[in-house]
Amino acid sequence: MKKSEETINIKNQTKGKLPSLPFENIKNKALGKKYELSLVFIGDKLSKRLNTQYRGKNSPTNILSFPLSEDSGEIFINYKLAEKQAKKYEREFSDFIGFLFIHGLIHLKGFEHSSRMEEQEDKIRKFFNL
Repeated sequence: MKKSEETINIKNQTKGKLPSLPFENIKNKALGKKYELSLVFIGDKLSKRLNTQYRGKNSPTNILSFPLSEDSGEIFINYKLAEKQAKKYEREFSDFIGFLFIHGLIHLKGFEHSSRMEEQEDKIRKFFNL
């Protein structure tokens, strides 16, 4: 039996329908094919708890990225908050999820918020038309 080449595990802990995005291809473009990623869609409650625990901010956030090792990490996307923010910024929900996902991937690559980080994000967004 051939070993699965898939290096992304996606879990949806919300009742919302996930957008049809090429999550694995985007991950591969940003971090490489060998990088193992867990992507979890969560609600406000868990988002707030994680944000408080790991960042000291007592509020839900749209995305959290956690590097686990040099070649593995986790990303948590707050589905409900992303839905609200997509409307606020007049963006399609799927595009906004793609934007957040790419943002999280670039953080896992080691970038902090900066113009260099934005350049990295822009390259990938343009490649996938997001």
